[in-house]
Amino acid sequence: MRLFAAVLPPAPVANELAAEVARLRKLPGADGLRWTGRPGWHFTLAFYGEVDEDVVPELSARLERAAHRSAPFALALRGGGQFGHGRALWAGAAGEVAALRLLADRAEAAARKAGLDMGEHRRYKAHLTLARSRDAVDARPYVEALAAFAGRTWTVEELVLVRSDLPRSGVPGEQPRYEAVARWTLGGAG
Repeated sequence: MRLFAAVLPPAPVANELAAEVARLRKLPGADGLRWTGRPGWHFTLAFYGEVDEDVVPELSARLERAAHRSAPFALALRGGGQFGHGRALWAGAAGEVAALRLLADRAEAAARKAGLDMGEHRRYKAHLTLARSRDAVDARPYVEALAAFAGRTWTVEELVLVRSDLPRSGVPGEQPRYEAVARWTLGGAG
């Protein structure tokens, strides 16, 4: 199964983002982007790719330990940017981003200890993907519009293991499906 560790924004934060995305989608050229559906909004901490089912219990146990070692922290959606000459448009993060980065490092370490090949370690860049394009696009209007975006602050209280199923129908606009496989409370509370 295709898995990743993530932080999911709560419904009130997602509602604010949905309003911002609705404004972005009115900009010229927006219909040429593949917009991420609301169920796909998340901060990926570590992408694991295809994981054999027999590895999932060990990965889960290690992610649970990572969650228990991490205290809850404040986070907000703020601003945005692009990767790959406009191939990915994203919303950024503000607040205790260092704590988010530490949780990402722990989620990656958990996978390595569970025997997953994580490739070369890259410095974590907190982002929530809003849209993608197969081709390079001028993302400046979107990035400029996102510059003033400041969502409400929430307390991140859990680490989530998510399964993603990629579209298979070939129907344009079909979105991946996401399912929370497991959730762990940060700091061991609850």
